[in-house]
Amino acid sequence: MARLIFLGPPGAGKGTQAMVLASLKQIPHISTGEILRAAVAGQTTLGVKAKEYVDRGELVPDQLVIDLVRERLEELDAKAGWILDGYPRNVAQADSLAELVKELGQTLDRVVNLDVPDETLVERLLSRGRKDDNEDVIRRRLEVYREQTAPLIEYYEAHQNLTTIDGDRPMEEVTAALKEIV
Repeated sequence: MARLIFLGPPGAGKGTQAMVLASLKQIPHISTGEILRAAVAGQTTLGVKAKEYVDRGELVPDQLVIDLVRERLEELDAKAGWILDGYPRNVAQADSLAELVKELGQTLDRVVNLDVPDETLVERLLSRGRKDDNEDVIRRRLEVYREQTAPLIEYYEAHQNLTTIDGDRPMEEVTAALKEIV
């Protein structure tokens, strides 16, 4: 059983590594980013609201994300474990998640922080070629990450379940380091 949170700035490789590990452990990779992108593409009510924030390079408000996470963690395939990618994004969400996990009778086993320098992140994100990934928006997303999400590193260090991994190396090396942790 593994219940993991992947932290790291945009472009750190959280999604890629989460997919690899989820497949290996046969547990769901729960990406709030993908859930939100699908809602935006489908022009759902939530998606239209979320798009306004995404287009500005800002984080989607907590309330738009919390219900999606609750719903997903209650699904049958998540009973044996899960990897959260893109949630929580701030300390308030971390507190909400801790309450939710406890309410569901689950535990959080480990928080993994993928550490990558900003210049590498900008380069990676520009090479993806997404419409919302121009350099100004990317740099704004990194600022928002530092302001709002980076405090989670201290939060989870205080809870003694954080492991930081150097994400600025070949994908296979990062995957090997993750396998050692779980």
